[in-house]
Amino acid sequence: MNVIAAAIAVAGAAIVASLGNGKVISTTIEAIARQPELQSRLQTLMFIGVGLIEAVPIMAVVIAFLLIFQ
Repeated sequence: MNVIAAAIAVAGAAIVASLGNGKVISTTIEAIARQPELQSRLQTLMFIGVGLIEAVPIMAVVIAFLLIFQ
C-alpha cells in the first residue's frame, strides 16, 4: 500500500510541477515580448522560479522513499 501511495505522490508532484513550469515560462516569454529591454532580469527571475518549482517533485521523491522504506 505504501508503494502505491508513493507512486501517486511522485506522479502528482511531477504533473503539477510541469504545469507550473509551463505557466512560468509562457508568462516570461509574454513579458519579454512586451518589454524586450528587461529580458535579462526576467530570465533570471524565471530561472529562480523554475528552480523553486522543481524543488517540489524532489521533496515528493524523498517523502516517497520515506514511505516505502519505513
